Amino acid sequence: MLVSCRRLLTTLLQAQKWPFQPSRNMRLVQFQAPHLMGPHLGLESGNGGGVINLNAFDPTLPKTMMEFLEQGEATLSVARRALAAQLPVLPRSEVTFLAPVTRPDKVVCVGMNYVDHCKEQNVPVPKEPIIFSKFASSIVGPYDEVILPPESQEVDWEVELAVVIGKKGKRIKATDAMAHVAGFTVAHDVSARDWQMRRNGKQWLLGKTFDTFCPLGPALVTKDSIADPHNLKICCRVNGEVVQSSNTNQMVFKTEELIAWVSQFVTLYPGDIILTGTPPGVGVFRKPPVFLKKGDEVQCEIEELGIIINKVV
Repeated sequence: MLVSCRRLLTTLLQAQKWPFQPSRNMRLVQFQAPHLMGPHLGLESGNGGGVINLNAFDPTLPKTMMEFLEQGEATLSVARRALAAQLPVLPRSEVTFLAPVTRPDKVVCVGMNYVDHCKEQNVPVPKEPIIFSKFASSIVGPYDEVILPPESQEVDWEVELAVVIGKKGKRIKATDAMAHVAGFTVAHDVSARDWQMRRNGKQWLLGKTFDTFCPLGPALVTKDSIADPHNLKICCRVNGEVVQSSNTNQMVFKTEELIAWVSQFVTLYPGDIILTGTPPGVGVFRKPPVFLKKGDEVQCEIEELGIIINKVV
C-alpha cells in the first residue's frame, strides 16, 4: 500500500508542470576579492561569468548566504533589482569563489537514489529514502582542493545535485515542498569507501565527512532560474575522462518527496543542504575498483547549474 501511494504521489508530482517559469538566470555566490574585506555576496553573471558585488549594490545586504536566505523575499527582491540593473562585473580571474552556503545547520544526504546506480550494484530500488549526513565542516568551495586523509586508501568520487533550503519548515507536504526551496547547486560527495563500507560498524558518517569532502558550487541557482531540476544532465570527469554520466530524471525520490520525508524527522532551516544521491560510475564498483590519488582532478558538472573542479592533494 505504501509503495502504491508513493508511486501515485510521484506520478502526480511529475504530471504537474514545473511550477516556476525560468526567469533571467539568478546565480547567487559567496566570494572574496583582494580589495574587499572578508566574504561578500554576489551574482555570477551567467554560467562561468564574472561576479556582480551585491554588497556594493546595497550595503545593507548581509554578507553571508545564510543570513541572506534567512531574510527571505526581502533580500531576494534586492538581488532581482541588481540583476536587472547594468552593474559592473568583477572579472572571474579577480575573485575567489567560496561555497555558496557555508556553515549550514545540517547537510542531509540520500543514498541509492538513482535507479541506474542501484542497477550497477545489483540491489533493489529503495522503497523509502535512505538518509545519512555529512558534517558542515566538510564543505569547501567549488575550486578548492580535496585532501586525501592518511586514514583512508579508498577515496572515491560522487557527483550530486544539491538542494538548498530557503524557508524553515517541519512536516512539509510534498505538494508544498518547493515553497521551501531556495535553489540548487552542484555537490561532490567525496567518500572514503573503507570507512563507509567496512569500518565504524558500517555506519556511513565517518567515511563521508572528512574535511574537504563536500565541495559545493559554483553558485546557488534559484529555483525559478531552472527549467526542471529533475531533467538535468549530470556528469563527473576524472582527469578529463567521463566516469559518471546520467540525468536527474533517474532519481528515485525527487526533491519534493525528499523534503517531505526528511522534515518528518527534523526541522529544515534556511541554508540546509540536501545532497540527492549519485548516478552510476563510482570507482568502488568498477572492476577492479579505482580510487582517487594525489594529482587527480575531478570535475562535477550539472546542466544549467555549472561545474566544480577539485584537485586531489
